[in-house]
Amino acid sequence: MAIFLTEKSRVLVQGITGTEGTRHTRRMVAAGTNIVAGVTPGKGGQDVDGIPVFNSAAEAVKVTGADTSVVFVPPRFAEAAVIEAIDAELSLAVVLTEGIPVHDTAAFWAYAQAAGNATRIIGPNCPGLISPGRSNAGIIPADITSRGRIGLVSKSGTLTYQMMYELRDLGFSSCVGIGGDPIVGTTHIDCLQAFQDDPETDAIVLIGEIGGDSEERAADYIRDHITKPVVGYVAGFTAPEGKTMGHAGAIVSGSSGTATAKQKALEAAGVRVGRTPSGAAALMRETLPAR
Repeated sequence: MAIFLTEKSRVLVQGITGTEGTRHTRRMVAAGTNIVAGVTPGKGGQDVDGIPVFNSAAEAVKVTGADTSVVFVPPRFAEAAVIEAIDAELSLAVVLTEGIPVHDTAAFWAYAQAAGNATRIIGPNCPGLISPGRSNAGIIPADITSRGRIGLVSKSGTLTYQMMYELRDLGFSSCVGIGGDPIVGTTHIDCLQAFQDDPETDAIVLIGEIGGDSEERAADYIRDHITKPVVGYVAGFTAPEGKTMGHAGAIVSGSSGTATAKQKALEAAGVRVGRTPSGAAALMRETLPAR
């Protein structure tokens, strides 16, 4: 198994005819992703490398049976695109767009909740997710790792790639980049529980960063609900307090949200925390149970 995305996922790309949409669609297809449709309003009837383009997600779902959307649209159109995916009853919407106003994210997240949470949202401002050797929805490089027994959930895109590469010989069941905005659809906790339930995942890497309390809440959840070994890394040990660092959510106020505070919370829950990404990878090598 894998979490959220498998070789059976039927993927449509919202914004497929744009420069980024087309480029990354080709990368996803090369990685084995089953992309069945694209959506660009006003360009229905066209195709991208033989992939049919529709005017709406609802039309694409009706014709192709798509169940997953990857959203490559500019920030000002992102709220409408995600709501369109929810209305089309897609089970997964991967929102890659950076710079979406927090108000818009809150609006489409509330819309998803009001619709019964039938559509899982990953992101925004994220690299997407990959189940190596099975399917790739987003911009994560497909050739830097292998299929294996480790689950990875990360706020940071680049650190996702680094951890995948450092542990490429051990491999991953799924890697999920949840994004670092103040509001995201899928959290560390959501992924932790999914990995806990996945019989092919034997250990978990959690990558966090300064700001907010996602990692502290994840630590509480790990202590109470996760029995598989977890290794962590928190980006930002040298970040100055009171500064926004990279992601809009990465801001520290006083002692709240610091890397050290997150490290202490995770270690108190039994998580082994590396001080560097390479250190965390080394801990995982020591931690992964033999099979």
